[in-house]
Amino acid sequence: MTIAVCPGSYDPVTAGHLDVIERSARFFDEVHVVVAVNAAKTPMFSESTRVEVIRRALEKAGCTNVVVFSTDGLITDYCQKVGATVIVKGLRQNGDYEAELGMALVNRKLAGIETLFLPADPILEHISSSIVKDVARHGGDVTGMVPDCVVPMLSDALAQEREAKD
Repeated sequence: MTIAVCPGSYDPVTAGHLDVIERSARFFDEVHVVVAVNAAKTPMFSESTRVEVIRRALEKAGCTNVVVFSTDGLITDYCQKVGATVIVKGLRQNGDYEAELGMALVNRKLAGIETLFLPADPILEHISSSIVKDVARHGGDVTGMVPDCVVPMLSDALAQEREAKD
């Protein structure tokens, strides 16, 4: 059985993330979507919320060979634990390759885990979690950029963010 891992912060998960995950599910027997927890970052959504939103979105898409977990350790350790042989990363045209290549080489050196770069769908390549949050912070409509259930969650999180500043 071939197991792949799609790691990311997914804060929030976007339509681009889901596209890469769904396309990966066609190539591998099992795909593990791993919410990577970075103690140095302060995410908008909790780890458990991110995991649950991704599960709901993938269930709606009918991805039966995809599981969702989180880790606060090295992705290579997670890969070794579950027997994954490949990490899948989506690439956009905004410098993702340069940022991801170094990590791919480190992952190969640490654990012999290869990285497969999957080009983003051109219709979705402009979408990132950072852009989604920025658009939402400025009152823009993020419908279609994220799963439908994320739109009200963003509104609520931003309202709480504004209240905390006041």
